[in-house]
Amino acid sequence: MPKMKSKRALLKRMKVTGSGKVKIFHSHVSHLSHNKSTKQKRHLRMPNTLSASDYKRVRILIQK
Repeated sequence: MPKMKSKRALLKRMKVTGSGKVKIFHSHVSHLSHNKSTKQKRHLRMPNTLSASDYKRVRILIQK
């Protein structure tokens, strides 16, 4: 049986921290920023952590 490959597209959108949590980045950041308020752009800059229930599904896909 061959090794399981990780989903590369998913790994490009997430980063695993040293403690094992998954850091995710917001969408809607790359373009059309002049239409967004300063508050919205500021909040989109901050990364978020994946919830525990979602982590159970994602951990299989991001294994290395």
